[in-house]
Amino acid sequence: MEFLSLLLKTIILRPYVFVFLAVFLFLASRLIGWRRTGCFMGITFVVAFLCEFSSTRTGIPFGWYHYTGSTVGQELYISNVPFMDSLSFPFLLYASYCMALAFLLPANSSSNAGSGINMIPMGFPLATRTGWPVVVLTMIFFTYLDIIIDPATLRGERWFLGQIYYYPDPGTHFGVPIANYIGWAVVAFLSLLAYLPLDRKLAQTSLSPAPLITRRILLGCGLYYGVLIFNLAITFWIGEHLLGMTGLFIYLPVTALLALRLLGRLPAQG
Repeated sequence: MEFLSLLLKTIILRPYVFVFLAVFLFLASRLIGWRRTGCFMGITFVVAFLCEFSSTRTGIPFGWYHYTGSTVGQELYISNVPFMDSLSFPFLLYASYCMALAFLLPANSSSNAGSGINMIPMGFPLATRTGWPVVVLTMIFFTYLDIIIDPATLRGERWFLGQIYYYPDPGTHFGVPIANYIGWAVVAFLSLLAYLPLDRKLAQTSLSPAPLITRRILLGCGLYYGVLIFNLAITFWIGEHLLGMTGLFIYLPVTALLALRLLGRLPAQG
C-alpha cells in the first residue's frame, strides 16, 4: 500500500513525466509493437537506474552527483534514486532513436505513401534499424538533448521540479560537468547494445505497415521536439535567456537538416 501511495504521489507531483511516458508507449507500440516496446522500456529503465545508482556512489558513468532527498515521502524512490528520473530515460532514448531512424532509414521505392505532405516514404529494414550507424546517431541525439535538459533540471529549485540533485564540483557547461554527458552516451550505448539483438531475434510481426513508417517515425521525432520545447520553455521561464538562446541555436541546424531529409533533399539509400 505504501508503494502504491508513493506511486500515486509521484504521478501527481510529476504529471509531465507520465504524459511523455504515455505518448512514448502509444507511439512505440504503433511502430514496433508492444513486445519490443516493453523490452525497450524495461532495458533502458534498468540500465539508467544502475548507472544512476553507480554514479551517486562511484562517479561512474555520469561523474559525481548526489540526490538531495528533498522529496522523500512525496514521490517514489528506489534506494536513493527518484523513480521518475530513471523512468524518463526510455522515452528520451526512444525519441532519439526515432531521430536517428529519420536520418538513416532508406527510401522505400515500392511505396508512394509518405506522411501526407510529400515526404519520402521510408523502409524499415532490420539491418538498418539495428546497425551501428543508428546506434551512434542515437547516442548523439540522446546526449544532445541532455545539453538542454540537464542545465534546466539543475536549476530545479526555480521551477516545479525542485532541487532534487546537485554536483559537488559544478562543471563548465552552465554548471554541468562534461562527464554527465559522457554518462548519457553510455546509457544509450548499453541500452541499445542490449535491445537491438532482441529486435533481431523477435519475429518480424506487429511492426508498422510500410505506408505508415514515415508518419510514425515522424511522430517519434515529434516526441523528441516536445521534450525539447518543454525544457526550452522552462529555461526561458526561469530567466535563463543565454541558456535558452544557446539551445535554440544548437537545434536550428539539426531541424533544418531533418526537414531536408524528410523532404527528400538529402541523399537517401535506395
